[in-house]
This record gives sequence, structure tokens and C-alpha cells, in this order.
Amino acid sequence: MDLDIGLDKKTGNGSSLAGKTVYIPGMDYAGSRIFASVFKSMGVNAVPNVNSDSRTLELGSKYTSGEECLPERVTIGDFMKVVLSPEFDAEKSVFFMPVSNGPCRFGQYAPYFRLVLKRAGFDHVNVYSPSGEDGYGGLADDSITMLRKTWLCLISSDILRKMLHKVRPYEKMQGTTDKVFERAIERMEYVFSRPGRPFVQTRRDVLAALGEIRYEFSSIPADYCKERPLVGVVGEIFCRLNEFSNNDLIRHVEELGGECWLSDICEWVWYTNYEEKKNLNYAGRRYSMGMLVAKAKHFIQHRDEKMLYGVFKNEFKGYEELETEKLMDIAKKYLHPLTAIGEMILSVGKAIHLYNKGADGIIDISPFSCMNGIVSEGVYPLVSRDHDNFPIKSLYFDGSSNTSIERDLPLFMEMVRGYMNRKNKLRVYPGYFG
Repeated sequence: MDLDIGLDKKTGNGSSLAGKTVYIPGMDYAGSRIFASVFKSMGVNAVPNVNSDSRTLELGSKYTSGEECLPERVTIGDFMKVVLSPEFDAEKSVFFMPVSNGPCRFGQYAPYFRLVLKRAGFDHVNVYSPSGEDGYGGLADDSITMLRKTWLCLISSDILRKMLHKVRPYEKMQGTTDKVFERAIERMEYVFSRPGRPFVQTRRDVLAALGEIRYEFSSIPADYCKERPLVGVVGEIFCRLNEFSNNDLIRHVEELGGECWLSDICEWVWYTNYEEKKNLNYAGRRYSMGMLVAKAKHFIQHRDEKMLYGVFKNEFKGYEELETEKLMDIAKKYLHPLTAIGEMILSVGKAIHLYNKGADGIIDISPFSCMNGIVSEGVYPLVSRDHDNFPIKSLYFDGSSNTSIERDLPLFMEMVRGYMNRKNKLRVYPGYFG
């Protein structure tokens, strides 16, 4: 970890976060905004970088060598827009950049960004980098409350995004669902940004807000017909969640008559928990205080998640997720969890799970040259063959206008409809479908 930040608002070198601004990468629009609100509840000004544009790619390309993946270019481009702005104050700025283990280049984002800053003459800018090796436990070394509020934030953003993708394809008046989604984010920002609230009270506020949000989504005039195919969207976490990076793929699928089931953020957190326990086993610490803490954390997080999803119990019938251990188990025929690390095995396991849930096809989103995407694409033909020739399409993005969406997506959606008419695994629909 490059910087240690806790509720005492201290950095590792003793400087106070009071009066500073923490910049959050805009991986996910809703998640980044709500997560910034958790920092605000600590009295720390936090800004989510969710407005990527052509300037983002221009600066991302300028300050990288060309060998970096698209998420790194987008993240560095957005951060450098901040650094190069006239009002930027290096002494009062902190950039939040988590890292991860495994083959993904994501583990190099923070040290590389530090190098970029040094070359640009901003040596003293702080970069805060919790790691996935301990399940991002370093996010709140001095406060369990901070970590638990962050977990509620991630669950909430996943729920809001799922509701957006479940309702928007069926809305009768275009744009209605997007407006409800935006109001829902604003409501959650208010709930999480309130200072001095103990965790139990914050959770109570979140549950109340989710109840109101559920009512608003369910009140949207919509025609829930069963003719729309369900397309699972898996792949590299940043590229699949960041609409700018994937050229708003999900809207394209919806315009072609489909509904999308997007793999969420919490999937990755559950996976890092799984890896944490696996690493403790490797270290001979199966029966240790570290393992006890890891299991206790898993239990508490699962309880919080179940509580929040319970508000939407009827809406998510047929959309149930699978536990990480079970995903690893169904994927190990194609990739073994001891040797395949990261999104590759999650994507393969999720594709099989979605097949079992009655989905009609899979799109794997990856940055160009991403190892996770390349490995997954290599085993997808076997997965498809073993599962009734289930349609699976890999799409790669490099920041340019992606003609494969215009060229390949309509053809893929025709394959999806053909499979939908002949499939053996039938989908379970929520009760509000006609």
C-alpha cells in the first residue's frame, strides 16, 4: 500500500486529509459517485472522475507508451486532466488507485501513475493504493465502520445498476428509467455522505432509501414481454462497467431488442475474499487468527448483502447470483482456480451459470490485448460446445470507434434469437412479466 488512510484522516507520512481532495477513478458511474460519498461522510472532499471524453484518451495516450490496456489509459487520462487543470493543487490532492495481484496489468496502475506524475514534475502528489491480496482490508486500517460502509456502497450501486438494466429495455417512454436511476444515485449519495452516523444507522438509512428506490423503479410504465432475449455481459471489470470504455455496449444490445445481465462489482470483492483465504491456506495458516478474521469478514459481508437484496426479493427472481466457490467449481473443467487467476475464470464460470439460468447468449468485454480476455476466448468454444452451442461473443476495445459493434453485434443478436427458440434451459421470470 502506498498511502495509509483511516478515519483519523492521516496519511502514512502524518499529513492530514482535512482540506484535501481525493480523486476516485470512474470505473463505474454509480459506484464511483456513491463511494465518493463515503469519503465525504468522513469530512474528506472526494471527487469521482466519471466524465471521460476525447481529452481523456488524448492525455491517456500521451502519458502512456502504447502497450498499456485501455482501462489504464482511461484512468491516467482522467487523472491527468485533473493534474493539468489550472486550479490543481498538488499539496491538497490525493489520487485513489487500488491494485490487484494476478496476471492483470491493473497491479501496475498505481506505480506507473506515480512514474507519470514524477516525469510530469508532480513528485509530491499522493497516490493511495489498497491491495486485493488482503481483500482490500487496507482500505480502512483504522476503522471497520469505513470498510463496512464501503461494502454497503458497492452492494447498493450493483442493485441500482441491475434495476436500470432490468427495467430500461421494457420502458414505454424512453429516458424514464435513466431519470429514475439518476435520482436513485443522488438519494444514495445523500445517505452515505451524512457525517457522524454509526454503521447500524447508515444501514438502516440505506434500507429505507432502497425501499423508496424500489417503488420508483416498479412504478415506471413498462411492457414486460418475454420475447426479448437475455444476454449476459462478462469480462474485464473496468471495461465491462465503464460505459465510455465499451462504447455503451449495453445500450446497443437494448436497441437491438435484448436485455443485459451485467456481472457486478461485488463479484470481484467476493473473489478477492476467496483469494485471501486461498493464500492463507498456501501459507499454512488454515487455522490461524488471519483465517478467522477472513471468515468473519465473509460472514458479515454476506449478511449485509442478503439484507439489502432482500428489499428487491421479487424483482430479482430468476437473476440469482452464484457464490464464488461454486463459480470456481463449474469453471474448473476449463480453467483451474489454482492456476487461472482473475477475471478469466470468473467470466467462464459466470457464462456457464448464466446458461443454467436460461440466458440466451454471452458477450465478453475486454480491453484490446487483455490476457484475461484472450484466455477466456480460447476456452469459450469448448464451453459453447458442451452447453448446446450456447452463443458466446468476445469483443475487444482499444479506445477507437469500435466498428465491431456495428458490424458484429446485429449478427450475434440473430444467433441469440435462434438459440432462444431452440434452447433447453428455460428462463425463470419475475412475476411482473406477462
